[in-house]
Amino acid sequence: MSKKKSKKQSAKKALEKQKKQKVEIAEVSPPLEKMRRKDYERELDELHIELSALQDWVKRTGQRVVIVFEGRDAAGKGGTIRALTERLSPRVFQVVALPAPSDREKTQLYMQRYLPHFPAAGEVVIFDRSWYNRAGVEVVMGFCTEDERDHFLVAAPWFEDNLVENGIVLIKYWLEVGEAEQERRFRARIDDPVRQWKLSPMDLESRRRWYEYSRARDKMLDATDTERAPWSIVRSDDKKRARLNVIRHLLSQFPYDPLPKTKVKLPDRDMSDAYDDQMTMRGRRWIREQG
Repeated sequence: MSKKKSKKQSAKKALEKQKKQKVEIAEVSPPLEKMRRKDYERELDELHIELSALQDWVKRTGQRVVIVFEGRDAAGKGGTIRALTERLSPRVFQVVALPAPSDREKTQLYMQRYLPHFPAAGEVVIFDRSWYNRAGVEVVMGFCTEDERDHFLVAAPWFEDNLVENGIVLIKYWLEVGEAEQERRFRARIDDPVRQWKLSPMDLESRRRWYEYSRARDKMLDATDTERAPWSIVRSDDKKRARLNVIRHLLSQFPYDPLPKTKVKLPDRDMSDAYDDQMTMRGRRWIREQG
């Protein structure tokens, strides 16, 4: 065996050992106390400033970014995406949450329905669930065969490698919620009429098939956690901590610049064509003010 080959194998073993150690550390770490809302909002305000700087940098440098959010039902994907994007421009940070495929889309290449939503220069596209449906809900619920899922698991790393090769920054997050916390969140949705829309028959069935989803998750991570498109796992039992940790991690992936401190002067109104523009609003269909 050549020295070069021996070094490669040693490096590979070291990397595998390092990954294993990281997983073991994450598993034995005791859960932290749930974060206070006051502390959460203070930190989120600070991170929003950084996100605005990232947005400016993405536009200025013409970056193309794809962010994938996956995880079990009730893992907190939607809330994390809202916390991330609530003060950003929807023209730059675009959220894509596709419905179930139409009859026509079912006859297309599997990845085809996602491609029209990919970013142009200066855009970030966030997928609230993605092509990884095939490795999760579709195979567990019987919407695709295991052979189709296995084909996807072979094709996905190749597909993502090509995205990265073509200059797209691809970031993948898996939100991992515990069994007890998922049950608590489902029960909260059942008891709250404002949140019952979040609870579909599919969600209830996913609860029954907890371990099927676990096995599907494990197969997916084993096949698609690659060096060029790795999965970042987020513990999401505490929603507030999970949101902040995702945003911090996302910011750490880019060499963006701080927001420029420019003075903005509000211009005076041009009075050359002034008229009583409130008089012209009288008699129009105003909504009645109450309270």
